[in-house]
Amino acid sequence: MALDLVDGPVLVTGATGRVGSLVVDLLGDAGVPVRALARRAEAVATLPPNVEVVTGDLTVPESLDAALRDVSAVFLVWTAPPATLPAVFERLAAHPRRVVFLSSPHQTPHPFFQQPNPTAALHAEIERQIGDAGLKSTIIRPGMFASNALAWWAPAIRAGEPVRWPYGAAETAPVDDRDVAAVAARTLSEDGHAGGDYVLTGPESLSQAEQVDIIGDVLGRRIRFEELTPDEFRRETAGTWPGPVVDMLLAAWGATMGRPAHVSPTLSDILGSAPRTFRQSVTDQATLFAG
Repeated sequence: MALDLVDGPVLVTGATGRVGSLVVDLLGDAGVPVRALARRAEAVATLPPNVEVVTGDLTVPESLDAALRDVSAVFLVWTAPPATLPAVFERLAAHPRRVVFLSSPHQTPHPFFQQPNPTAALHAEIERQIGDAGLKSTIIRPGMFASNALAWWAPAIRAGEPVRWPYGAAETAPVDDRDVAAVAARTLSEDGHAGGDYVLTGPESLSQAEQVDIIGDVLGRRIRFEELTPDEFRRETAGTWPGPVVDMLLAAWGATMGRPAHVSPTLSDILGSAPRTFRQSVTDQATLFAG
């Protein structure tokens, strides 16, 4: 990884998240100084010892001043309500020269990404404010994460139960978290990505039932897939999943029925290698699925 643009630490927000933590590791391995933003220092105790931890909170914009001092770039994962967006971007414009924002593919003209989605609406507003602030920016837009399978299906699989899920024929192109993080690290430390708008997907369109079959194949046992209706899924997730999230996913899966997923070549173009397949992702995490 070339260090063309690194003349100060890279500030990573969401540094303990599934993408942010990987970005921290990749930058550190490449010799890039990393500063992690945390509401509480003890929350990032698992980060490498060479990572500088600075306390700050996106909901308290004035707390960001120390974290932003002398940074060369910011990896922005927005995890706060939108009320403080203007004040945060006022500070970003006064300090770093570049922002790499982890967004979503809400501009992609595929029905899976065009359903009503409050998160996408927030991302669109953040992107607008990045532009208004005059920041050099790169927007990273991962589609469905391969790691969602762990959160969604692994508990049933570990218990030897069938996967009960709606829209088994709905196709997505799951992208590995590590590939998303690799693109983020590359754009934070190399020249040529200002203005980049990168939609990131896995290399293949797979139905949800096919994804469950792949997990079973990797584990060496058959996993039954039981189709749920949308109303059955709502009942089974009531009290454990936020209702708006359930509605968003059901709308997206329903809209893509009968169509292959959007598959983007961008990951290969940036990294110079093929993205990980869903099978590779599952194989690397097989012990987590098997328990």
